[in-house]
Amino acid sequence: MTAHTHSKMTLIAGPCVLEDEGLVLEVAQELKRQLSGLPVELYFKASFDKANRTSIDGFRGPGMRDGLSLLSKVREKTGLPLLTDFHSADQAMAVAEVVDFLQIPAFLCRQTDMIVAGAEAALKFGRRLNVKKGQFLAPWDAKNIVEKVRAVEVKVGKQGAPEWFCLTERGVTMGYNTLVVDMIGFQCMQTFGVPVIYDATHSIQMPGAAPGGKSTGGKREYLETLARAAMAAGANGLFMECHPRPSEAKSDGPNAFYLEHVGTFVKQLLEIRALVAGQPKLLPEAKAAMPKGGLR
Repeated sequence: MTAHTHSKMTLIAGPCVLEDEGLVLEVAQELKRQLSGLPVELYFKASFDKANRTSIDGFRGPGMRDGLSLLSKVREKTGLPLLTDFHSADQAMAVAEVVDFLQIPAFLCRQTDMIVAGAEAALKFGRRLNVKKGQFLAPWDAKNIVEKVRAVEVKVGKQGAPEWFCLTERGVTMGYNTLVVDMIGFQCMQTFGVPVIYDATHSIQMPGAAPGGKSTGGKREYLETLARAAMAAGANGLFMECHPRPSEAKSDGPNAFYLEHVGTFVKQLLEIRALVAGQPKLLPEAKAAMPKGGLR
């Protein structure tokens, strides 16, 4: 798996949570307008349930039934393909009936039942599956996630379309409230034969660090730098939550990118990808994931 196997970059963008129909359609329509004609494979993203909110009082979303109904409206109004999370194995089939890309949250990435259910549902309906590597895992430990998915392909006797299954990097915990992205991780995980997407939103997240400790903080000012570095490091795609009014967002506002700038920023990232793709490789490609001993 090389850094840029396909000409189109996978782009997952949208608000963190399904707040209300007006907001959701506003974001989806604006994303479609700004990104029209660009060589990106855009998936509109929003969660129907934020099951891991910091506080018991945090807004979680409309729930699965109403959330999937609202996502269906997004498709009807815009024609955009959809991505959303599921949070338990028994949700996978219902979610796969509606969305084009199922996602397993980072904190659940080691749950075998979740991975198996997600892979089975994705293969049954011809969908894609994205598993976010937890911030407690080293890049080479993601190999076990890949092996679980491949075992499902063998079990059901069906392989997905090319690049149907992806991993997403969102950094590794380094001390309290801070995540660090090791750019070697993209190349490492690509040796498993899967595309690797960069989560620009949650890499800058600071869990529980907002005033009062009741919600997540973040450092939006570092998002551009890290996303550009990830593209230069060979990431196959980008995950980026965006909002027209981040200060009013009901979830992850401190990490959300300004909706008005998404198109311009994506164009910058595409230029970086093109530049890197045109550079001759001077050293051999990595043949296998890095060993347990570490990166260096």
